[in-house]
Order: sequence, then C-alpha cells, then structure tokens
Amino acid sequence: MEFQNNIDFAKGLDASDELRDFRNEFLFPKKEDGSNKVYFTGNSLGLQPKDASKALQIELDDWATFGVDGHFEARHPWFSYHEMFRKPLAEIMGAKETEVAAMGSLTANLHFLMVSFFNPKGKKCKILCEAKAFPSDQYALESQLKHYGLDPQKDLMELHPREGENYLREDDILQTIKDHAEEIAMIMIGGVNYYTGQKMPMKEIAALANELGIIVGFDLAHASGNVELKLHEWGVDFAAWCSYKYLNSGPGSVAGIFVHDKHAQDESLDRFAGWWGTPSEDRFMMRQGFKPAYGADGWQLSNAPVLAMAVHKLALDIHCKAGMERLLNKQKMLTSYLDFILKDISNRNEGVDLKIITPESRGAQLSILMSGKGKELFNRISEKGVVADWREPNVIRIAPAPLYNSFEDVFEFGKLIEEAIEEV
Repeated sequence: MEFQNNIDFAKGLDASDELRDFRNEFLFPKKEDGSNKVYFTGNSLGLQPKDASKALQIELDDWATFGVDGHFEARHPWFSYHEMFRKPLAEIMGAKETEVAAMGSLTANLHFLMVSFFNPKGKKCKILCEAKAFPSDQYALESQLKHYGLDPQKDLMELHPREGENYLREDDILQTIKDHAEEIAMIMIGGVNYYTGQKMPMKEIAALANELGIIVGFDLAHASGNVELKLHEWGVDFAAWCSYKYLNSGPGSVAGIFVHDKHAQDESLDRFAGWWGTPSEDRFMMRQGFKPAYGADGWQLSNAPVLAMAVHKLALDIHCKAGMERLLNKQKMLTSYLDFILKDISNRNEGVDLKIITPESRGAQLSILMSGKGKELFNRISEKGVVADWREPNVIRIAPAPLYNSFEDVFEFGKLIEEAIEEV
C-alpha cells in the first residue's frame, strides 16, 4: 500500500479497520479540552478497559456476601480462579493449556523458573543474554550467577550489535550460540528488546538451543500480546511475562509463566515450592512433602490474587475476542504507517533526522534515536498531549497498540511532532 500523510487517508484506513470498535472499550487520558490524548505507551502501561471497575466490583461484592466461603461459592470461585486463565493465555502464547499459569510478578517468576532451569556445571556455566537488556533482567541474571559463586563479569555473556549498528543481526546471535555452545548453560533473552523494539528470532534461537542441548528461556514482557508466539511449537523451555503492557491488565498486575510440556512431570527439577503448586485435589489434605501439580501449575506458590486477576481476565477476554491474527495484521499496518509519517517529516524538514533504530522485525514500537535537543522535543510533544516515553540516554519510544490506537492517532502524532520540531 502506498501511504499518504493526510487526515483523509488516515480516516480511510480507520473506516476499513475491522478492529476499530475495540477502541471504545478503553479509557483514554484527556487533554484540558476534554479530547483524548495521543496514547502511545502501551509498551509501558496499557489503557484501562472500561469494564475494569465492574469486574473488580463483582469480586468485592462476593467478598462482602460470602466472606471466606467465596473460595467456593463466589460467582467465580477463588479456589479455582487461576484455572480461568489457561485457555486465553495458551491462545496468546502459542502453548498448551497445561503449559501456562497466571501467577506472581515478572522478575520473581524469572527467579523461580531459573531455580529449575539454570544448572551450571563445570565449564558449562554461562548465561547468554542481549546487551542492554531491561535492568531487572540484568540484575536477576547477575544474582543467579552470584548465587552459584560465579562471576557476572565473566559468566554473563552479552550479545552486542556490531559497531555503528543499533540492533542485533540474527546471524550474529546464532553464530555466538554455536561458538560458545560448550560454555552456555542457559539462554535468557527478551523476546522484544525494550529499548530498540527489536523482535528477537525466538524460533531460530530455540531450535538451535534444542539442537545443542542448551536451556532456553525468554522474558516476554514486551512480546506478550504484541507479537506472534508459538512457545510450544518452538520448543522453548520456559518463559515469563507481565500483563500490564499490551495485555492491559493494570499497573503491576499479575504476571504469568510458560513451562514446556516436556518438563511437565519432571519432579527432579529443583524448584521453590509452595502450597498452590500441589494438585488441587490434594491441596487440603495438608500433607508433608511437596508433590508438584502437572505442568506449569506445579510452579505456583500462592493462591490467586483475585482482585488483580479480575481485571486481568477481562483484559485477556478482550484480547482474545479481537484475535491475535487480526491484531498482528493491524499492528504491522499501524507501525508501518508511523514509520512512513516519521520519515516523511524528516525528508521534508531540512536538518531534522528522526533516526528510527527499530528494525523491520518488530512489534508495535518504534524507537527514535535523538540528538541535540531530543529531551526538549519530547517534553514539547508531551505538553501537546502525546503520551510517549523517554529512555536514557537519547531515545523516544512510540508504541501504537492495535487494540485501541487508530490511524488517525498516528497522523495526529505526526502533526504534533512536526509542530514541536519547528518550535524547538
């Protein structure tokens, strides 16, 4: 399609968008005049579903009505509450229902999973990750290495882009794995890099890791609900994600895990055990000695945080109603249109270089590398009603989410950033 930078073209794309009505299911921050802000930070915090308060009120009312008996008598009994998430999470993650569980928080879940899957022995003791991973991942990996008496300076291998480049080449990732296969005990990479927006070749990484006998896991914080995932088919050993970005489940809401079915009954794996990780039929027998439930449920520790999960379930249902195939198609079109708009502005304004450092292998994010007055430009577009985010030292991240953003949003953003450029 040949794009055009004008409002009629953008509105035409919206008119033919089969997902356009989902926008009405979310609440947008407002400008002073009451109009919607241009909200492009779904990669940090997704918008609130309009029915979130209703979903939450159901559980509050049942708590008031039943007290502790709500565990079995609530409209959505709390004892089995987590079971409602198996089907939607399996659909979004490309997994079997027994391979996923809604639980905990992202970094805590990564630690729980690495207790089971990071097993350094002798020379095979290194962890491979991408350079400039999200800091929480870096801290988690460093602390896991230190726990085993290893040195993060030597045993945390980071994948760097080539000099003068901004993102990793697929061939370089795979070649590094091959070259260091005898040393790598575990690969743990972000499925989509938070800074550049690069979607990693997860399928190829997992295939090579399986071939070479290396454990492979992914942090899917920026990938869940954003890019195509087929975790079971790819043979990924484990993964973890949060739910408050593209999954729109609320700040700090419950996270999730994936554990491949090949590990479902492996009771020899070390794990930090908890009561909710036991089979549901035995849970109130109060037996000594931990016996894990089948699959990902066996990594659960505690009972469901029902109030957070109420909104999470609503948000997942909206996501699945839209459907991953349709979301991915729109995501590609939205992001491509944004790419076109930014390049058109740069081409028409002498001396302006809006350098996009996100490759074509991406989700719903473009990262713009700024020089000179980048922070001033960011502040100016924020004042004009754009909600994007700034990442030090010099990147503006823009993420039009297909579930609620429109092509008119993209056009409006282009108009506002061009005004800001002229002013700065």
